[in-house]
Amino acid sequence: MKEKKILPAAITIFGAKGDLTHRKLIPALYNLFINQHLPASFIILCVDYLPAKDSDYKNDLLAGINEFSRSGKAEDKQWKDFSDHVFYLQGDFLKIETFISLGNKLDAFDKQNKQRGARLFYYAVAPRFIEVISESLFKQKLCHQVKRDRIVVEKPFGTDLDSSKKLNRFLGRRFAETQIYRIDHYLGKETVQNILAFRFANYVFEPLWNQQYIDHVQISVAEEVGVGKRGGYYDSSGALRDMIQNHLLQLMCIVAMECPPAYEAEVIRNAKTKLMQHVRIYSLAEAFKNTVRGQYTAGTVHGEPRPAYRNEDQVPSDSDTETFVAAKFFIDNKRWKGVPFFLGTGKSLPRQTSVIVIQFKDSPHKIFKDDIVPNRLIISIQPELEISLLFESKVPGLDMKLQAVNMDFTYQENYKQSLPEAYEALLLDVLEGDATLFMRADQVDAAWKVVMPILDAWKKSPAKKLHFYEAGTWGPPAARNLVKPYAKEWFFLPVRIPDKK
Repeated sequence: MKEKKILPAAITIFGAKGDLTHRKLIPALYNLFINQHLPASFIILCVDYLPAKDSDYKNDLLAGINEFSRSGKAEDKQWKDFSDHVFYLQGDFLKIETFISLGNKLDAFDKQNKQRGARLFYYAVAPRFIEVISESLFKQKLCHQVKRDRIVVEKPFGTDLDSSKKLNRFLGRRFAETQIYRIDHYLGKETVQNILAFRFANYVFEPLWNQQYIDHVQISVAEEVGVGKRGGYYDSSGALRDMIQNHLLQLMCIVAMECPPAYEAEVIRNAKTKLMQHVRIYSLAEAFKNTVRGQYTAGTVHGEPRPAYRNEDQVPSDSDTETFVAAKFFIDNKRWKGVPFFLGTGKSLPRQTSVIVIQFKDSPHKIFKDDIVPNRLIISIQPELEISLLFESKVPGLDMKLQAVNMDFTYQENYKQSLPEAYEALLLDVLEGDATLFMRADQVDAAWKVVMPILDAWKKSPAKKLHFYEAGTWGPPAARNLVKPYAKEWFFLPVRIPDKK
């Protein structure tokens, strides 16, 4: 984590009684506080429509910290010191009075510090409130200092290319681009950040990181959970919008981008955007050929019954929304010409795991009859937090017999300290004005351009090639067929651990 001290900070959370605030934002801010990464003077203003006593609201936040914080149950004194900075503000996002009251509290905070502090406005709200809140912040001049004031916008950023562009234009007329932080919590994960260090600080891999030596790349995010209580939102979104457009394409950028000339926000974001602009755009026919979409039916996950997606709350009984996507993409530049990137994600799968697999080409000279396993680099983002290299080795003995073995690096074995949560890293970056891990407007639009032909194809033929898979399985068989002949299966599991006898 960073040691740099920052200005007095006023942090405003819109949607303060929501799940994101309860599970992620407040625990993250609390951990930053107890680890001395917040400034000595800060205030957290929690804004929501529902009435609540300040004491009751703080008790609810404490329960969230005790349940979800990586630091465990809060110590009494630390919680008291932290909660003294937290205040609940009841207000309707649609009424200007809410923002007048907010402005008064922000002005009082600045007066108390005898200086204008940094301001962070976090939109932990439904997408329909983004423009409403932004307009009021703009009119009341609460977020008008370009170098000190920032807004944080959660996904989804638009529902398609047109809505994304419209939202970017709307925000761009009210805030500078450097003030807008489009957050993707996957990019704040420690293992994801380590990919940059792994690639560009270790020259041993750079000569091999191209189409001459790499056969294909798999990036997959498997989720054990179903849609749960999010059925209403999810059915209007689906896995392609919810995961591929946001998370997995951004991971692909980090894996495949060219080395930036410096570790600076804008040059890194330039490299990501340039990479995204080289991703092949599919025709209608190509979209069906290179994607597999599925939807889970009733099954069991870890022995617990799971209803079919169409039987989930707020989901239409005839829904064609995908809960699983496997897609093959190509990057049409010199480095990656002809190398397929397989991106896959799904809900109600057997295991929670996020993994990147770099599959190298087969040995050019087959002098050993059992040289059958190509080298494979596996980056496990969660839950293992490890990087492993699969390579062939001679089995001890008198015969020349080969066996694939792993050379592993794991965070648990190499680092004793607790790893920061993604939201801790990202919130601190926002406070410090570091946009390295956040998406720029042109990068968001470029990602939408990639997925729009797929969305258009599915919309034109909603029931065409919708595959079903039983909850608790690894998705429809067609997904495995998509990766052939490059691989026999989809690598959702980073390491296959044998059962202990």
